[in-house]
Amino acid sequence: MKRNTYLTLLPPEEARANWFSCLDAKAFALGEERIPLAQALRRVLSRPVAALRSSPAFHGAAMDGIAVHAEDTFTASARTPLRLKLGEQAHWINTGHPLPLGCNAVVMMENINTETEKDSQGESQWAVIEKAAFPWQHVRKMGEDMVATEIILPPGTCIGPYDLGALAAGGALEVPVFRRPRVSIIPSGSEIVPLVDAREEDLRAGRVLPEFNSLIFSAMITEAGGEAATLPVVPDDPEAIRAAIASAIATADMVILNAGSSAGSHDFTAHVLGQMGTVVTHGISVMPGKPTVLAVVNGKPVVGVPGYPVSAGISMEEFVLPLLALWQKRAMSERQKITAVPCNPLPSRPGMEERLRVKLGCVGDTVVAVPLPRGAGTITSLSRADGIIRIPRDSEGCNAGEPVTVELLRPATALAGALLAIGSHDNTLDLLDSMLRKAHPQFRLTSAHVGSLGGIMALKRGQCHLAGSHLLDPASGVYNRKAIEDNLEEPTVLLRLVDREQGILTAPGNPLGINGIEDLARPGVRFINRQRGSGTRVLLDYRLSCLGIAPTSINGYRDEEYTHMNVAAAVLSGRVDAGLAVRAAANALGLPFTPIGVEEYDLVIPRRFFDGDAVQALLDVIRSEAFRQTVEGMGGYGTEKTGQVIWEYAGK
Repeated sequence: MKRNTYLTLLPPEEARANWFSCLDAKAFALGEERIPLAQALRRVLSRPVAALRSSPAFHGAAMDGIAVHAEDTFTASARTPLRLKLGEQAHWINTGHPLPLGCNAVVMMENINTETEKDSQGESQWAVIEKAAFPWQHVRKMGEDMVATEIILPPGTCIGPYDLGALAAGGALEVPVFRRPRVSIIPSGSEIVPLVDAREEDLRAGRVLPEFNSLIFSAMITEAGGEAATLPVVPDDPEAIRAAIASAIATADMVILNAGSSAGSHDFTAHVLGQMGTVVTHGISVMPGKPTVLAVVNGKPVVGVPGYPVSAGISMEEFVLPLLALWQKRAMSERQKITAVPCNPLPSRPGMEERLRVKLGCVGDTVVAVPLPRGAGTITSLSRADGIIRIPRDSEGCNAGEPVTVELLRPATALAGALLAIGSHDNTLDLLDSMLRKAHPQFRLTSAHVGSLGGIMALKRGQCHLAGSHLLDPASGVYNRKAIEDNLEEPTVLLRLVDREQGILTAPGNPLGINGIEDLARPGVRFINRQRGSGTRVLLDYRLSCLGIAPTSINGYRDEEYTHMNVAAAVLSGRVDAGLAVRAAANALGLPFTPIGVEEYDLVIPRRFFDGDAVQALLDVIRSEAFRQTVEGMGGYGTEKTGQVIWEYAGK
């Protein structure tokens, strides 16, 4: 088949409106059902529910005390206490009990004295009060909460725990709700296999890909009130795709076809849907998410969702979730928005709206946004994100420090306890975050990896709380101090996190016999470097200089990765033959490691943050025996000075 070409790219709002307008009335006739109240949590009411009884259904006491006829107490005062005969003029009553006939007020227990008298008929008890009661004092009147026939909840209400209580109080023990929209999910792709069938050796060899998008879709649909069903994986074959859609459309209210929506030679979604029905839109002006297909088949909505998980998620949010909300006659919930400043420039291509995932941290009075990887296939950029920045389609991006609006993916309160660490990457930072959350749940460590020098410059701009650094000064052989003196002005603490082994990672078995820095310049050796400003890059340049090797003689010197684990992954995958990283990264992926030296990895912390509760909680974890033992177990780390203040910089 020839390659597909996108139709005119439409903004998501226009594409959504066009798609909805093409659906006939039957597509919106979801239907309703009546269900027991006990099964109604998170279901959506299809019509208003009226109270079948008043609540309370009687006049009841709101306090423990005595029930009285208020008008009988009007003469009571501190000077002239009033005596009321119990059982005749006053009656003991407990909270919630109905008032005796003729009573319209309750006097609290705390305001009552009692007296006992003996007469010819035996003993009688009297209640003595010094303050008059007023009508309906401390009484829950009949219908005070709701009156029979009154509307308890309107249609479109997503029933929550308190709504269940209100319905029960009004006697509505069975409620009318919209039938759950049935959504069928069809994963497609000849290389796709269900999670349970994915063998590790096939995954490593690139023969198959695990299918997990349907897991995400099902959760999103369930949260939106729908009922999801994942069908078997369909290969990249037009006839098989057509048969799967035809079968699903017979019973589902909506069908999601995952993958195959782009413009490749094996992307058949748009072609097949065009033959079976009407393709309303192929392509939207949003990145990620561009290769979305919106179609109508047999009067029912079908969505061709991109295969990359981030693109797929945006497509689901823009088209599937709004339709589910529309079916259930409820408004889409909006994310909370705040203002933040990016820690570095955010360039973007004009003509496409970009959804950029970011981490957030409150530094002083400013919320700082740190961009996460932009790739459409990086699902962790969503699981780790605190918010999303929408860069308009007519913009070329935003500048560092320029205020932007961020849609929050987490509660704003979670940002208050976030320590923002920008700088050099080390595997112990993720460990620190996990142990900090466990020991001090109100705090967390959010890290972004821009290299040692990038972290120190972020501190200079006031964009983070601390920076990981291992910058070697070639002239003195001392780590980090000169970089701090050259770039920072405020008092700063240099805290040792770990000593760590740096070295060369090679492919399993080290087939090329790479045993030192000099071997990286050999013909045929493919190398992966760290980014400019990283301590690992500085160390490499220093060693090359000592050996008199020109960086340009190394094949791959300009190819960069931002973390030790990404370097290790590049070597393991066979993309390159060697890279520089810490021993812990080599151990994690089972790669040979040739040490080239031990370096000092420190945390650079401005004094104004050092004494704060969050940093002190972090220090508590760093100085714990549990942290030391876990770090040593990772291999390649020394913890003799872990948690020690190595140096204090007085500032300028």
